[in-house]
Amino acid sequence: MAHDRADRSDGGGVMGVMMDTVFIKGLKVASVIGCYDWERDIRQTLVIDLELKADFTRAVQTDALDDALDYAAIAQRVIAACDAARFQLLEALADHLAKMLLAEFAIAGLRMTITKPGAVPEAEGVGVVIER
Repeated sequence: MAHDRADRSDGGGVMGVMMDTVFIKGLKVASVIGCYDWERDIRQTLVIDLELKADFTRAVQTDALDDALDYAAIAQRVIAACDAARFQLLEALADHLAKMLLAEFAIAGLRMTITKPGAVPEAEGVGVVIER
């Protein structure tokens, strides 16, 4: 991926570089997650929504996947990382995933929601939202 990261402190990117968003919604992953003893021996389904900020300028010009954020590759990387993870807290998993994605892909920033369905029987889901 050919892009450098850019700060968006002025809302328009660095030196006029505009940031656009690639999103992945409803990505189902399995992970060992939870604080209770019974949770440490099972894999639970989590649902992840990602909004990934990047400069699309080069991808628009070339129409080439090499110049874009490859959302299929990103999704597979998140699935693999969750499969290998053994965190107690969603907060820790979210931070781990965010650091990994920012280090491995040409992403300027992200917003991630991780939902743990069924954690509270009276709720559709509970979870965390982080922005980096």
